[in-house]
Amino acid sequence: MTDNDSAWGPGENPEDFPTRASRRRTGRDPGTGPISEVPRFADRLSPAPQAPQQGAQPEGHTEDTVRRPVLDIRFDESAHSVRTMSVPVVLPQQPPAPAAGSVAPAGSMTPAVSAPVPSAPATAPPTAPEVRMQPETGPGATTAVTTLPPVPSVPSTPADPPRQSRRQDSAEGRRRSFLASDNGTVPAETGFRGLLSRLGIRVAPSKRELVIRAHTRAVSQHWPGPRTISVVNGKGGANKTPTTVMLAAVFARNGGGPVLAWDNNETRGTLGWRTEQGPHNSSVMDLLPETSQLLAPSAQSALLARYVHHQTEDKYDVLRSKPDVLASEQKITADNFDALHEVASKYFRLNIVDSGNDETAERWLRMIHHTDQLVIATTTLEEHAEAGALLLEALRARGGKYAELSQNAVVIVSQSDKNGTAAQAQQIADGFAQLARSAVTIPYDVALLKGRIRWGALKPATQGAWLAAAAAVADGL
Repeated sequence: MTDNDSAWGPGENPEDFPTRASRRRTGRDPGTGPISEVPRFADRLSPAPQAPQQGAQPEGHTEDTVRRPVLDIRFDESAHSVRTMSVPVVLPQQPPAPAAGSVAPAGSMTPAVSAPVPSAPATAPPTAPEVRMQPETGPGATTAVTTLPPVPSVPSTPADPPRQSRRQDSAEGRRRSFLASDNGTVPAETGFRGLLSRLGIRVAPSKRELVIRAHTRAVSQHWPGPRTISVVNGKGGANKTPTTVMLAAVFARNGGGPVLAWDNNETRGTLGWRTEQGPHNSSVMDLLPETSQLLAPSAQSALLARYVHHQTEDKYDVLRSKPDVLASEQKITADNFDALHEVASKYFRLNIVDSGNDETAERWLRMIHHTDQLVIATTTLEEHAEAGALLLEALRARGGKYAELSQNAVVIVSQSDKNGTAAQAQQIADGFAQLARSAVTIPYDVALLKGRIRWGALKPATQGAWLAAAAAVADGL
């Protein structure tokens, strides 16, 4: 028996079994018919002619004939054999490919081929799988390993916004808040409308009552840091002291918190005479030697009660001068004023300074330096109004902060003469229109002429006028 005369029957000789090489040569599987070519790495990098028909090979065909640039990869999970699927591949410009039919040495790692995804205006097609060739483990054996690309993120749509967008929408107020807005109107509280409201008939407030409420809110505000208001006029008797007292009463009664009325007059200031006296006779001269102690970190605000006079009805404090001594005996220098102002700013949120008539005094000039809001007090007398106007013009001429104080000043015109008229007061106020930010008028009230000044002693019309004046001052703070 020769080597060819074996015991194998027809078609049973192993040499006659279809192999991969024979499949490539014939293009047919004796048992299954035509088969699909298993691509090689070199085949995928080279262009290919038309596919053969009926398994017949074109003339001059060899194993090294180039193929179409497709990735034919599909796994048969039952037999672990590779079948074909056509996925177009777009390759970038690269150096010339190795010669067709070349085979990587055994044990070598062939480079990976990544197919870039073409750009699309809307949704890009799925990226082709990335193919990496593992080292060959046997003669002619090639194992294909497919590495799936990362799953592309699905762009969000308005119909399905991400959680972050929902949180941002809530922050922007797109969601309706569960909290009800405070849009209720308090019914009328004064006059006949207020009487009806107290009887159970809710009536809206009048325009006048709404204005009073707006002024009350303005004077009830607290500002970040202390504020200093200076009441000035170079002419004596221009109503500076009553103006200081009434502004202090309005701010203290409505805004709460410590408010100080400070007599900075070196020539017999009368602020102490027009206000309530405390259980002592202390004045600014008694406070001056104690400024260092009061500025110490361990100092307590209650210690200041030894030097100021509290107004039990109107809730503000008064720092008096000493009108019974000469100006030379109570001289206040610029450094003294700075120390006193530092104490006042530490313990009071609002300082209202009643100035003297000497505009060249150190304490007067230093007062202007610390001023946040300037108030010109005047009456309907022409000389008082003219003195106030000249002061504003002089400050504006100096420029800088002085000019700013002049432009932002508030003029309060008091009708101190019972024979005067409201028209006269308004005429004076109109004359300051080009010099100051605002000018308001105060009607005549006998409670302001002499003696102690108290808020409760004023007429309702006078109280409303002072409330409006204080609101105009508060607008500048």
